[in-house]
Parts: sequence; C-alpha cells; structure tokens
Amino acid sequence: MTSHYTGAVSMDDKSSIQHNESGNDYFLKGLYDLAIIEYQKAITKRPLYAKAHSNLGYAFFKKMYYDRAITEFSRAIDIDPRYAKAYNNRGLVYFAKGEYDRAIHDYNKAIEIDPQLAKPYDNRGAAYMLTGDEDKACSDFMRACELGECSTIDMLQDNGFCNLIYLA
Repeated sequence: MTSHYTGAVSMDDKSSIQHNESGNDYFLKGLYDLAIIEYQKAITKRPLYAKAHSNLGYAFFKKMYYDRAITEFSRAIDIDPRYAKAYNNRGLVYFAKGEYDRAIHDYNKAIEIDPQLAKPYDNRGAAYMLTGDEDKACSDFMRACELGECSTIDMLQDNGFCNLIYLA
C-alpha cells in the first residue's frame, strides 16, 4: 500500500496539537507541572513536534530544570534547525547558568535565522552587558527597541546607561 500526503491531519497530529495548546493554557496560568504533562503527551503522540519540545523546554526552564530544558530546546533545534525561538530560549538557559558565551552563540543563531525577532537582540544585549561590553549591549538594546522591545533600553537610559551617543 502506498501512502500519499493528502493534506489531511492525522488523529495523532490533532491530538498532539490539542495537548500542546492545553500545555500552553496551563503554562500561562503558571501551572508548569501540568503544562509539562501536556507537552509530554503531545510529544508522545508526535515525537518530531519541534514546538512541543520547545514549549516543554520552556516549562522546564521556568521550573529551573536547566539541563532538561537544554535537552528539549536542542531536540526542537534538531527537528527544525531554522527554529529561531528555540535557539533564543536555549540561550536563556545558558544565560541563567552563567554560560554567557554559549548564550551569545545561541542568540546569534536566532538573529541569523530571523533578524526581525526582538528578543534575541535584547537577550544578547543583557549577556554583553554582563560580560562588560557596554557598546555591543547598547547597540543590541537599541535594535531590540527598533523591533518593538524597548523596556530594557528605556530602563537603562533612565539609569544613565546607553545614552544618546548610542542612537547615532
């Protein structure tokens, strides 16, 4: 029997999408343990569901299970190497672990894939700030603001950092 793609979504795909969405609902309520269960169910139904792996990684990150989070973000990236948000989110974990070079590497990859995402610029700016490179940090914060994420640059400017010389 030959299988042809007909555009139809399998029952497992529908179920995995529903579990992922349920996980998102729990996540938004701060119910991370329940979100984790739902994301795992989604992955059981569809093991190559990059978004569910990434969401599971983010729930693990919120629970401070950093190694498990890195594993899930890495799985999402293995499944979809063009998944910029998974790189950004794995960078968040490396940042939280104090591994700034690895975080910057992942933020760079996210920016390379999707230069219109604001968060990787903002996050990379924070890593640059903590590694002492204020010029690069402020440049990234300004780019993030150009893309709609201005909270960090606004806060820094209110505190005397990243002043108008970086706007030129």
